[in-house]
Amino acid sequence: MASNQDGAAESGDDAADESAAHADRPGEAATIVQRLGAALRDADATVAVAESCTGGLIGAELTSVPGSSDYFDRSLVTYAYDAKRQLLGVTREALDERGAVSEPVARQMARGVRDTADTTWGVGVTGVAGPGGGTEETPVGTVYVGVAYAGPWGSESSYATVERYEFDGNRAEVRDAAARRALADLLGEIETVADRSG
Repeated sequence: MASNQDGAAESGDDAADESAAHADRPGEAATIVQRLGAALRDADATVAVAESCTGGLIGAELTSVPGSSDYFDRSLVTYAYDAKRQLLGVTREALDERGAVSEPVARQMARGVRDTADTTWGVGVTGVAGPGGGTEETPVGTVYVGVAYAGPWGSESSYATVERYEFDGNRAEVRDAAARRALADLLGEIETVADRSG
């Protein structure tokens, strides 16, 4: 698994590792969503999601919890290149040079949905769910998850992270795994920022 980040310190502390462990166990999505809701409320924070391969699954999970309107703003399913450009500001260059399933596109998706929705957090997910569409460099099951944070103006604390994953399974299993992973990555980053602020 490769990770790329600009701005703040590396993710991957104990809180993120704990969140990752929860995401990998079937049936734990509800627990993560409840923890996410509590963490977002505690921080008085909001979130928006830009989804490609997950097709709205992340938004569905986030809104499965009563009261999620306190912190959930929107989920944009930006499946096509033009949707990514028009709604999120993903650059033509990134799409043309690296393709939709790439680190720079996931980063721009996360930043774009954060900034257009004017939320504290943005999540961007893009991948190859299969059964076709994979290449040697980007096999079926490859997913990039981007998480972007908007720090207070003047704090220079805004940042974005991207993680690359390869999931096994059929199309439905890859999509579900990607959605759970995105929720866990978001929770890990929220907990990291809270620890830093506390």
